[in-house]
Amino acid sequence: MHYSIIRRLATQPKLANAPKKKWKSVVGLEVHAQIASASKLFSGSGTSFGAPLNSSVAYFDASIPGTLPVLNRKCVESGIKTSLALGCRVNEVSMFDRKHYFYADLPNGYQITQQRAALANDGKMTFPVITPGKKVYYKTAKLLQLQLEQDSGKSLHDDYLKRSLVDLNRAGLPLMELVFAPDLETGEEAASLVKELILILRRLQTCSCKMEEGALRVDANISIHQEGDPLGVRTEVKNIGSVRSISQAITYEINRQLETVTNGGVITNETRNWDAENRRTVAMRDKEVLQDYRFMPEPNLPPLHVNLKPGSISTEDLLSVAALSEEIPELPEDTRQRLLEQYNLNAETAIILVNEPILLDHFLSITRSLTELPKRVIYNFLINDLLTYCNKLNIDVEDCSIKANDLKDILISLHDELINLQAARQLIELLHKNPEAKVNELIELHNLQQICSPDEIENLCQLAIANQAKAVQQYQKGKTKSLFAIAGEVAKLSSQKANMKLVVQCLEKLLKPTNK
Repeated sequence: MHYSIIRRLATQPKLANAPKKKWKSVVGLEVHAQIASASKLFSGSGTSFGAPLNSSVAYFDASIPGTLPVLNRKCVESGIKTSLALGCRVNEVSMFDRKHYFYADLPNGYQITQQRAALANDGKMTFPVITPGKKVYYKTAKLLQLQLEQDSGKSLHDDYLKRSLVDLNRAGLPLMELVFAPDLETGEEAASLVKELILILRRLQTCSCKMEEGALRVDANISIHQEGDPLGVRTEVKNIGSVRSISQAITYEINRQLETVTNGGVITNETRNWDAENRRTVAMRDKEVLQDYRFMPEPNLPPLHVNLKPGSISTEDLLSVAALSEEIPELPEDTRQRLLEQYNLNAETAIILVNEPILLDHFLSITRSLTELPKRVIYNFLINDLLTYCNKLNIDVEDCSIKANDLKDILISLHDELINLQAARQLIELLHKNPEAKVNELIELHNLQQICSPDEIENLCQLAIANQAKAVQQYQKGKTKSLFAIAGEVAKLSSQKANMKLVVQCLEKLLKPTNK
């Protein structure tokens, strides 16, 4: 159960009169993660995204009479590993149930899930929350349960022909449903939780987490209440298609509810859809009538037993939780702590590097191969320059075309003072547009070499001194910061190519009293 600011702020409800201090928002999340498996949860059909319509459908997926479910061992292993990574208590015995409801793309008329006895319970996630302009802090959310279940098919609506068709490729895909307690308060916290969950699942290789393919789907339950009062009526927001949209959708919905109660309205229990184009939530249906899913035990699947004994091994018929725990890799928070200890990074830098796996790979690769480079130079370049450039283009770092070896060549040229930081930033842009180019060739082609010749530096400084007479007077009267204005003039005259360390040294020499 869950709860979810960026562009088009005009679409956010106006809260000029909202008594914000008297109200608290409560957010809980439900996450459906598609298990990375070559076949479905109960059949041998393939799971490839984008396969031709109805080409990955077994008889069982289509609910042909006489077909029976066969539990996928790989999916159970993935569920157990995910549970352990999230601090859950794996249950020795879990059960499968039928959840009855009618969808045109649900051939059985029910979904096989784990309502009564889930695979695991009582976990928790502790994760960093990064909010622009605010100090990074850690938040903890309880994971109530993790259960295995099958996905439904997909209805395709043809507005021209006025009819709907069904694609059953998705029917029966293996899912983990993660139900979190309503422990969050803001959209930023919810987005940070999902970001951390994605990092964990990808480390475990139990889910691709490609939200654009529907491999990770997030529903948010959101309510507001006054301090000291019981929790308010919640709304559920669906169709949140990206981590960024999670923050936007939840922030919008909190503000919408605050505006409603401030104006004397009443919050109703309803399902709302996130309209990403218009940056707003839209009512879908109310929940005044509680749906009866008529849960019943799945008669064709026996209870799922696992071995909880320490030191046990998995057999053909019984999975060992202890053995699977040995397969869990280093998790994101462990990596952050290792970076703090091994490289003496500050906490915020470690968080940013781990949150962007490609940046982390670049950092570790460069530090191993270029041991003479200060670590601070490497991570500052990756975060302040490469990541900033990607954010400016609104792309993920992993979608940037620059290769790791090119980043090394830029840093080597920077360290050897062949180029300055301004030129390094230009090279990032040039390499992204032309990833096959070589760094040294681009430096020559675009004349990016740093000016280090003492004679050239002195000539530029003399011109700058002549152009900045007022700043020179102020500097000679003791206002040392005026030197920056003169140095800035040198940078301008040299098209940002002068070696500023040599420039400052030259200016200090030229402006000594003996040189008047």
